[in-house]
Amino acid sequence: MHKSAVCLLSVLTLTACAPLQQVRVFPQSPQTPAVAAPAAPTPITTTRGEFHIQADKNDTWNAIGQIVVNTPGVRLDGRAQMLDLYSLHYRGVEFLVMTKALVLSDSIRTTTTRVTAATPAGKPIDTDASAELLALLEAQLPAAIIDVQARFRAEGI
Repeated sequence: MHKSAVCLLSVLTLTACAPLQQVRVFPQSPQTPAVAAPAAPTPITTTRGEFHIQADKNDTWNAIGQIVVNTPGVRLDGRAQMLDLYSLHYRGVEFLVMTKALVLSDSIRTTTTRVTAATPAGKPIDTDASAELLALLEAQLPAAIIDVQARFRAEGI
């Protein structure tokens, strides 16, 4: 045998006879604990600022139209009287303003209309812009409805 082979064989033999050393396992750096996904926001179920007014739905709808076209900052995108709505932009927010006649009952004894706002998809909305415009409508509607009724009487409608 060659000297190098004998040497290699000796090293291997000695290594095989050497006591096993304990292998230390180092834990990997601690993993960041799983962070729970943020909870989904609670869905909005009512529109902030919606209100009822003792007036006919058509008069209310027409008066809303007069108010929004004369209010600076409101952009009228469309309207549909058959659906009782206006599509608007106000303070950078797109939303619908809608009217709905309420059914007379023990608690509602006079013709009453609900005025509310919704997202373009028809869901309740809770934005400062929509609440601010609804507050403006609530303040201005009584006088605007009187004006609409007077104009319709004058025109024989």
